[in-house]
Amino acid sequence: MKHTVAKYADKAPRFWRDDALPFIEARSIADGREVCYARHSHAHFSIGAITAGHSTYLHEQSAFEVSAGTVVLMNPGDVHACNPIDDQPWSYLMLYVETPWLTDLQHQLGFSQDSAYRRFSVTHTRDGNLFAGLNDLYAILVDPLQDVLSKHSAAVEFFTEVQQQLNPIAQPLREPNFKLERAADYIRDNCTLMLKLEDICEAAQLSPSYLIRAFKQHYGMTPHAYLVNRRIQFAREQLRNGKLIAEVALEAGFADQAHFQRAFKQHLAATPGQYRG
Repeated sequence: MKHTVAKYADKAPRFWRDDALPFIEARSIADGREVCYARHSHAHFSIGAITAGHSTYLHEQSAFEVSAGTVVLMNPGDVHACNPIDDQPWSYLMLYVETPWLTDLQHQLGFSQDSAYRRFSVTHTRDGNLFAGLNDLYAILVDPLQDVLSKHSAAVEFFTEVQQQLNPIAQPLREPNFKLERAADYIRDNCTLMLKLEDICEAAQLSPSYLIRAFKQHYGMTPHAYLVNRRIQFAREQLRNGKLIAEVALEAGFADQAHFQRAFKQHLAATPGQYRG
């Protein structure tokens, strides 16, 4: 099974998971009145966004009223619950992240040299950038047209931001640019393949967290955006040689022709048909 999105009804929970990204799972609830929780805890890290309405957020010995725009965080083992207030409608989305993956990201960012997870002291925040980022990441994860590289890169980028804003530590970018150039060369040379973030990191000898941050700083786009751009350049050459659009879409590495058409138009403000003439 490549990936799973389960949606039973508009008010039912919607779950997303992908075998290619086993460290993260997502869910959304359109009507929080339909689900009530007893106090519970998880072995993984949880982060959620209240997307509409109000609810009560119980965290350990504290209780808070949270509303649309709030991001809530639960460390592994934190006892918590989030339930409706007087049957008022509310909605939310959640991401569940395996602790070893997040711990590894923390170490990449320089939090500590041992293997311990660094707990968050923040239980909830109304930081607008984090709220928007969480919603954007969720949208990318559940989008069937986004490939694994895009989803993995977006996860690394978002959780790096979470760490830097809510669990900060100074960590300057120290790697020389030739490693970033090696990453760019690898993407360019293999742009028609289904690349994984691990492949690019291995080729450049860079950690995922550094690659995502520094590549965007150096090239003005993420590794995934750079990959899509290279695929469009490859497609332009094939279209100029008279190949069929459907054939070019597959050869360039796009999931289907519709995905190719949309990306091509975003890059060139013209459809492949218009470009091919």
